[in-house]
Amino acid sequence: MPDAFKNLINARTVAVAAAHLQAAWPTFDRRRFERLAGNGLDGLEMKARAMQIAEALDTCLPADFAQAAGIVEAALAPAGGHGASGNATDGAGLGGWIVWSLGEFVARRVAQRPADLQRGLQCLHALTQRFTAEFAIRPLLRDHPGEVWPVLMRWSEDPSAAVRRLASEGSRPRLPWGLRLQASVVDPSPAFALLHKLQDDPDEVVRRSVANHLNDIAKDHPELLADWLEQHLPAAPPERSSLLRHASRSLIKQGHPRVMMAWGIGGRFKGEATLNIAPKKVAVGGEVVLTLQLHSKARSAQTLVIDYAVHHVTARGTPSPKVFKGWSLTLAAGEKCTLTRRHSLRPITTRRYYPGWHAVTIQINGAQVAEAGFTLA
Repeated sequence: MPDAFKNLINARTVAVAAAHLQAAWPTFDRRRFERLAGNGLDGLEMKARAMQIAEALDTCLPADFAQAAGIVEAALAPAGGHGASGNATDGAGLGGWIVWSLGEFVARRVAQRPADLQRGLQCLHALTQRFTAEFAIRPLLRDHPGEVWPVLMRWSEDPSAAVRRLASEGSRPRLPWGLRLQASVVDPSPAFALLHKLQDDPDEVVRRSVANHLNDIAKDHPELLADWLEQHLPAAPPERSSLLRHASRSLIKQGHPRVMMAWGIGGRFKGEATLNIAPKKVAVGGEVVLTLQLHSKARSAQTLVIDYAVHHVTARGTPSPKVFKGWSLTLAAGEKCTLTRRHSLRPITTRRYYPGWHAVTIQINGAQVAEAGFTLA
């Protein structure tokens, strides 16, 4: 079984951070930092590990934020030198998962002294180019929207794709693992100019963030996404069309009429649908095979978006559906077809499996058309 995701932040993360911070500031109390940051680290979950390291940084770096931010920036690896997979271990400086804690440190200091907001944003601009600052910027945006939104607009034109991505990702209303921006949940319009500018960004990572931001908005304001599609989908270049399709995914699964119409997806499926699942009983770690048979009864071709929902058993024994992407196809008049999909039941960080009957439902153009199931032992 692969190592737990939380272990990407570990004792080595702390040791590497201590070494680079001491190199940037020789009087840095490395031993104290390692003791505070590493205390019981193995027993903590991932976010708690990041927060504990941030607290140790807050304790051990200078009280003067401008000096502390300068030390952090001096300890960083070259921009773009480290991805999301680990630590800076080549002597070049800090990058990877430790940046989460560095960003949290910045957010804490700005919360303690709001006069340091602009210096904090400058530091986050540097941090996001070594990993991401999407979590750290959210409390700043919540507490100082009038000052942070204009900065995000400037960042939307930054030469760095990582910074442009932060402008969209950091302002998402419902970023996973991040602070919910309730003001943006209620009224997402402050982000519209930003998203309009970034939806045709040359970098796919930036466009992907815009798609996820729009999908967040769709969860609370589906009509706003429908409006966006009607304005920006006609004559869209392939890259924007792909972005908007990803942004539409939640509402397509729900069969939202205006969104379905924008994509030229037909109404209810006219025909017969039969779902079979094998095996009927499976253990955690195994897989089941879904076989869907379709028979069109329509007199013309039908455009179909097919998803399936697995109704996972919860700790209380109640079902909790999770929708998975299935197939997209055009079924000719009278046509029959068979579709198959393997569904894995391997344990993952974000889902715990419980034994019992798991119903599986098929949705075509947002409407349920077939059901089967399996028993998880």
